[in-house]
Amino acid sequence: MSTDNSTPSVDDGDGEPAAESEAEFDPAELRALRERVEELEASVAAVDTGDDGKKMTIVATKGSFDMAYPPLILASTAAAFGWDVVVFHTFWGLDILHEEKSADLKLSAVGNPNMPLPNSIAALPGMDRMATKMMQKKIDENGTATIQELIDLSLEQGVDLQACQMTIELMDYDEDDFYD
Repeated sequence: MSTDNSTPSVDDGDGEPAAESEAEFDPAELRALRERVEELEASVAAVDTGDDGKKMTIVATKGSFDMAYPPLILASTAAAFGWDVVVFHTFWGLDILHEEKSADLKLSAVGNPNMPLPNSIAALPGMDRMATKMMQKKIDENGTATIQELIDLSLEQGVDLQACQMTIELMDYDEDDFYD
C-alpha cells in the first residue's frame, strides 16, 4: 500500500511537466528564468580559459626539516608534469625560503609519532640536532635531493614560490633574505 500522495504535474507551456512548486510561479516568469539559465550555461561553456586546468596551490606553514620536503617534492613533481604550481609560504613555512634559515632547518623529535623513541627522551637537549643529523645522513646515503636542491629544481621548473608579506612583517624578516 502506497502512502505517496503526489499531485499530477502541471505543464509549463513548453511541453515539459513542471514540478509541483513551479506551479506557483507565473509561467512567463518561469520561462524567462529558464531562458536566462540556458544563456548562462552557454556562456560558461563558451569560455575558453586557454589551459587544461592543471593548477596546484600548496600552503607551507611549517619550517621544520621534515616539513620542508612535502611542499617542495609535490611542487617540483607537479611542475615536471606540466602543472602550474604556486607554493605559498606563511608563518614558519617562510623559513624554507629564507636563504640562511633554510640551510639549518631542524627535525623535531618531540611529538613526532614516527620517531622510534618516547617524548621524554626526545625532549632531552641535543635530540633534535641528533635526529636532524640522522635524517640528513639517510638522505645523503639514499641520494635524495636536499632542500636547497628542491628549491632550485622548483624554481627551474617554474614553480611560483611566494612568501606571505604579512608574515614577513610579523616575523620582522628582511625581504632580501629570501630566495629571488
